[in-house]
Amino acid sequence: MRRFALIVLAAAMLVSCRQKKAEDFQPVSFPMTAVPAMVSDREEKLEYVAAHYWDDFMDSCGKLPCTPELVNGVRKADVEQAFANYLFILDAVPFADAEKSVSALFARIESCEKSDTSSNVFESIAAFAEKYLYEPNSPARNEDLYLPFVSGMAASSLVPEEKKTAYAHDAKMCSLNRTGTKAADFIFSDKYGKSYSLYGIKAEYTLLFFSNPGCQACKEIIDVLANEPEISGLVKDGRLAVLNIYIDSDLKEWYEYMPIYPEEWYNGYDPNSIIRDDLLYNVRAIPSLYLLDADKKVILKDAPQEKVFAYLSAI
Repeated sequence: MRRFALIVLAAAMLVSCRQKKAEDFQPVSFPMTAVPAMVSDREEKLEYVAAHYWDDFMDSCGKLPCTPELVNGVRKADVEQAFANYLFILDAVPFADAEKSVSALFARIESCEKSDTSSNVFESIAAFAEKYLYEPNSPARNEDLYLPFVSGMAASSLVPEEKKTAYAHDAKMCSLNRTGTKAADFIFSDKYGKSYSLYGIKAEYTLLFFSNPGCQACKEIIDVLANEPEISGLVKDGRLAVLNIYIDSDLKEWYEYMPIYPEEWYNGYDPNSIIRDDLLYNVRAIPSLYLLDADKKVILKDAPQEKVFAYLSAI
């Protein structure tokens, strides 16, 4: 009994000590990745950072306080900024390396949570991943990079079953029309009722532009595509085809908006509602832009407009 009492007392003292430590703890900075001196090439440096960005932060899992304001001893806002910076690194390395890094990150936060259930590393990083990589209005959204993360969430024993179902659905949506794969073909109709297909469009590049009449963000994209010489010149030269597609059912409004759309574009609607109903594309918000090559392989998937404009201007 005395031995048991000592164990209980020791445990109580440990909890008290941890609580006091968390209250008195001075937040630490997010650890920067130290690149070995032997790695001198810029691309190799970026690839090294992408692979080891979270190492020092995760190595301290369970050793530093976690509170609503702190994640592993680092201010939550600073960890969020570190996550945003991480995405810039991923954008600068080959996709295979970026995908491997995201998969490794998920494995690390899952391991952290399993070893220390009082940690909030798992839920914090998961929230940042969804916010930056999947929210439709995020300027850093990237379904291809979110896929390995959300697939991990859908299979993890740490996630409640009802949430697993939602994550599995998101993983399925992220799997549609992945970068490097051929985009799903579909039939569309123009204002005269004439039918075309996506694959029937012959051009070096095809910009698939999901838009709605009256959408201010869509109008801004239309203005840039029509008035930026480096981009409009691609259309005039026949190198770029713009397929401006409407997937909703109010055709009256669409017809009324027709004068806004450039005549040299393919301006059409989905007569059978298969894009939305059959989930050919994961159109979560309007506008949405996909850039395809001559074989209709996806170059950019639901990409932020600035990224699309930059790519087209550099052709």
